[in-house]
Amino acid sequence: MEKLSNKVAVITGGNSGIGFATARVFVAEGAKVLIVGRRKEAVDEAVEALGQRAVGLAGDIADLATHDRVAAFVAERFGKADIYIANAGGIRIQPSLVVTPQDYDAQFLANARGTFFGVQKIAPLLRDGGAILLTSSIASRKVLDGHAVYAGSKAAIEAFARNWALEFKDRRIRVNVLSPGPTATPIIGKLGIPAEALSQVENVAAQAIPFGRMGEADELAQAALFLCSAQSDFVTGVNLTVDGGMALT
Repeated sequence: MEKLSNKVAVITGGNSGIGFATARVFVAEGAKVLIVGRRKEAVDEAVEALGQRAVGLAGDIADLATHDRVAAFVAERFGKADIYIANAGGIRIQPSLVVTPQDYDAQFLANARGTFFGVQKIAPLLRDGGAILLTSSIASRKVLDGHAVYAGSKAAIEAFARNWALEFKDRRIRVNVLSPGPTATPIIGKLGIPAEALSQVENVAAQAIPFGRMGEADELAQAALFLCSAQSDFVTGVNLTVDGGMALT
């Protein structure tokens, strides 16, 4: 039996990485999925790969107008939604002493403000009993070099989730957080690491994980499925870490 039969899910950052893997799992489980991503070409390619149950919308989550467009699209196309996954975000790995106001704002606009106003706009369209899932990171709790601003922006997301879990309780909307550790996704190639050093960085990351390897996007997608389906009907306000034990070290 399909776990998300006839459900409508909105996934930001759904055109690649964990977001795309999650969209693929949700479609396979019977959901209709709207993916949101910055690059129209990438969104279109992802929609084609996902099949007839998927539609796409191009937009930057740091731009508040994107969230108005997402809400308007959902209202017109589906009427309501059941699941909202705030997965898109941004990261810049830098020592604190070289972070500029622009660097700081870029991460908080995408990660914190983008998540907050995305939920604000979609919440009125969520059916009672729906689910909201926010993608954070183990960096909010585990100190990693050059991650201070990113960690702060993700800690804000986790605070949002705790508040929303109670704020939306009367509508039985569950709000949870998924915190990945290092995961093999295209974002690794966008961190400014020279190509010749990339494999070394991945090896170092794998060695820091008790399981001895990086996570896979599909593993995070299965965790997202659990947190957004009836399997977790009594789960809210939880931060589920999927990192092979890295946060424990």
